[in-house]
Amino acid sequence: MPLTDRQNKYLRRLGHPLHPIVQIGRLGLTDNVVTELGRALADHELVKVRARVGNREAREAVLAELARASASELVFQIGNVGLFFKKNNKLNGILLPDS
Repeated sequence: MPLTDRQNKYLRRLGHPLHPIVQIGRLGLTDNVVTELGRALADHELVKVRARVGNREAREAVLAELARASASELVFQIGNVGLFFKKNNKLNGILLPDS
């Protein structure tokens, strides 16, 4: 489900005050990290992740792989923090604006 620019801006605004819930450390991307992100997305729909691995290219690769593995959207990345979104139809949580 690719997000439009308007939806991305809306999610970035909602995600700004959030604190990272999931952290990726020196072990890198593990199955446990993917599982924890899945749980957090099921509960919150919008989650910040901190990736403290290697250089810029390594962080971008890890966050992109995490988005793929968790079937979520990487809304944005700045520095070592990425914002992930996955719609949960069971929650009456985030209502995205129309395109």
